[in-house]
Amino acid sequence: MSVSAVPPSPIGPVICVVGARPNFMKMAPILRALAAHQPPIPALLVHTGQHYDHGMSHQLFEDLRLPQPDINLEVGSGSHAVQTAEVMRRFEPVIDQHKPSCVLVVGDVNSTLACTLVAVKRNVPVAHVEAGLRSYDRKMPEEINRVLTDQVADRLYTTERSAADNLLREGIAAERICFTGNVMIDSLLDSRERARSAADTLRAHDIDPALLHHPKGYAVVTLHRPSNVDDAATLRALLETLDTVSRQLPLVFAMHPRTRSNIERFGLGGLTDPARVGVLPPQGYLEMVGLMAGATLVLTDSGGLQEETTALGVPCLTMRENTERPITVEQGTNTMVGRDRAAILTGVDDILAGRGKRGRVPEFWDGRAAERIAADLWPWLLAGGH
Repeated sequence: MSVSAVPPSPIGPVICVVGARPNFMKMAPILRALAAHQPPIPALLVHTGQHYDHGMSHQLFEDLRLPQPDINLEVGSGSHAVQTAEVMRRFEPVIDQHKPSCVLVVGDVNSTLACTLVAVKRNVPVAHVEAGLRSYDRKMPEEINRVLTDQVADRLYTTERSAADNLLREGIAAERICFTGNVMIDSLLDSRERARSAADTLRAHDIDPALLHHPKGYAVVTLHRPSNVDDAATLRALLETLDTVSRQLPLVFAMHPRTRSNIERFGLGGLTDPARVGVLPPQGYLEMVGLMAGATLVLTDSGGLQEETTALGVPCLTMRENTERPITVEQGTNTMVGRDRAAILTGVDDILAGRGKRGRVPEFWDGRAAERIAADLWPWLLAGGH
């Protein structure tokens, strides 16, 4: 059939919103699944520009096989209120121009909530992917975004069965909820064979790959949450603990700009011995997958890395007091250690002694979550998003 003979879609486009790096990993498989569905589900990719690194953006899109955005709102940084308001202001004309059948949002960043609010107020149905996750910590801006988005979204796709329990407790009707699995794992499995070797990643930053060949292996570290890095005493204590860990096995520290800036601002030292610590700038997706896959353990405060380490079978110590991804603790390889020095060091000792969590891969973390979303979305859209 020629292109000109393709019948028009009976529905308007699905506007798919990304705003920050974790959204890209979630959206890439969804866009592929929408295109592969029979009949194809038309989609329009909108990047709000909430987080935008010109140096890494092209590479990240290429690594994930994610098409370049159809629209970039170029919102940029700002306070939570300013950023949310600016996304709303710039997104409303997109709704008016393209008349979507629905707006599909992922995750819990400011763009997720902002675009949801605009759509709902314009009577456009909203589908939320990764719904129902809860840390029950209202001090986290992401928690507020999650709760509010789920309250007004029309279709809620969950990554784990406990998420539905959370939504039901909050008064959300069961018929709005659909368990489809974890699209982050779709991207991970799709990328695993294309992951860049840890040695090549270190060489690219003039770090001796011999760091990786310690008898006990190496640990990957990420640290970026404001609760961990914005207070001088807290950050100092964590760095001192990490320095102690580095005396047992080397660290590969992919350092977030916020963390690096605060280390300099607070005049903190440590983690400077190249034989024990390799400090990298933020890494591309395929680089991080390669680093994690070969690691003995991961120390992090990232939500996504909790999931990815569980899928890879790599022990993870999460330096937070709570998690919105409890399944990674209950079934996976994740252990919550907070900011407690003794708990972190005991966790490392247990893993090095072979007592770390083996875990298992949760239900529907099988690389087909996006297919299940597309299969559910099509009849829902034909019914008018009801």
